[in-house]
Amino acid sequence: METAQILIMVVIVVYLALMIVIGAIYSKQTKNVGDFYLGGRRLGPLVTAMSAEASDMSSWLLMGLPGVAYLSGICDAGWTAIGLALGTYLNWLIVAKRLRNYSACNNSITIPDFFSNRYREKKNLLMIFSAIIIIVFFVPYTASGFAACGKLFSTLFGIDYHVAMVASAVVIVGYTMLGGFNAASTTDFIQSIVMTVALVIVLAFGINQAGGWDAVVANAKSLDGYLSMLDVHVPETLTSKSYSPLSIVSTLAWGLGYFGMPHILLRFMAIENPKKIAISRRVASIWAVITMSVGILIGVVGLAMVANNSIAPLVDSETIVINIAELLSKQGAVFAIAAGVIISGILASTMSTADSQLLAASSSASENILGNIIKKNISEKTKMLVARGVLLLISVVGVVIAWDSNSSVFGIVSFAWAGFGAAFGPVMLLALFWKRSNKYGAVAGMIAGGIMVFLWKFVISQTTEVLNVYELLPAFITGLVVNIVVSLCTPKPEKEIIDEFEKVNAMK
Repeated sequence: METAQILIMVVIVVYLALMIVIGAIYSKQTKNVGDFYLGGRRLGPLVTAMSAEASDMSSWLLMGLPGVAYLSGICDAGWTAIGLALGTYLNWLIVAKRLRNYSACNNSITIPDFFSNRYREKKNLLMIFSAIIIIVFFVPYTASGFAACGKLFSTLFGIDYHVAMVASAVVIVGYTMLGGFNAASTTDFIQSIVMTVALVIVLAFGINQAGGWDAVVANAKSLDGYLSMLDVHVPETLTSKSYSPLSIVSTLAWGLGYFGMPHILLRFMAIENPKKIAISRRVASIWAVITMSVGILIGVVGLAMVANNSIAPLVDSETIVINIAELLSKQGAVFAIAAGVIISGILASTMSTADSQLLAASSSASENILGNIIKKNISEKTKMLVARGVLLLISVVGVVIAWDSNSSVFGIVSFAWAGFGAAFGPVMLLALFWKRSNKYGAVAGMIAGGIMVFLWKFVISQTTEVLNVYELLPAFITGLVVNIVVSLCTPKPEKEIIDEFEKVNAMK
């Protein structure tokens, strides 16, 4: 192993050790399942904002987004980023405070808890359906994170994929199982900082190696449609094709997913002071806009580096940041350490999402499914053992799913995003803001939205190119309409439910 690789490895090992230490520290503060899954509602505004965004962006920020921009220009990547930025801001603006107050009012510590308590759904069908949806989408989602870590180490250091993948999973599971929600949120906060530093280093070094900003712009302008927000660059033909209004709306629809993302919504429920949510909103929105913009620019800069032979043409466009980091590591010891920070940033972006998904999936399995099956009064110590045991079991399943080194790491992300957005998004918005919404509409809307994601993706969109839009958009609309119609066609909510809604409505 070369000196540069050794230095990169040292930085990564130090970083991973720090994550484990944080988990051990918070294990002493985690005394019950409320602490384990929601941190006792003690998150400060800065940690809330940055941990939410870090768990949101995942490795898509440092691999997927630059890869899209590198391959097809700023149009597709740009509209996606705009949709996500709008979704981030609106989620913080209209959902965060309301959900924090409502979940505290009815004593909910998970999203399925909230839905069930909101509608006083005594048969627990809503809770169980919600928990099943979370497990179905989050277990393979988590597996993709394990696989991303394995491929990262395998590509960089030639380590066996399975060894690297399992080792990464052990670290993620270790600090999450020890410290629960507080450990995940604190490490996510640190990881957001590492991700930011990595983006800045890559962008600055890349521009320098590409021959300066003017060279980057000149190269992009020479490619037909590459810098247009209304055309998509087609690399095979070096031409462009028109980006239709429907395509723009479809891409912007990524933002709708935020209203149904359990690992992000949990951060809203956990914030200590609802009056400080405005601070979190500003921090989260500004960070999202800046980092996504830099991610797109890295793709543009990477293409210019290929043009002037600074790096070789990429077989996989999503490895652009890794390739730039490798080039940086060859410039000397200090630069190799900086490259280690960049690789740690990619690792951080993956880990910050995987730990949050593990908590969401394990809370659904242990609290909402097993808890309803057992239905016995058990001690907090026993509940904690069950919670950690379920988290470990889900992690093992994730490792099994990720065992195939050729498995798709990022292909499932957009589908899972659509699944959560369509199944939970409409239910969440109507539960928070529509007094007439009832349990029948919530159950029907959740099922209809989830089913439509599958139907649109695998059946309807295959029939004609006109209907080839992101499945989240039609599925979200379906879930919303079905929820409203069924609620209006069934009995009104009970007085107890209406009174609680009015109580939350009066909160400032």
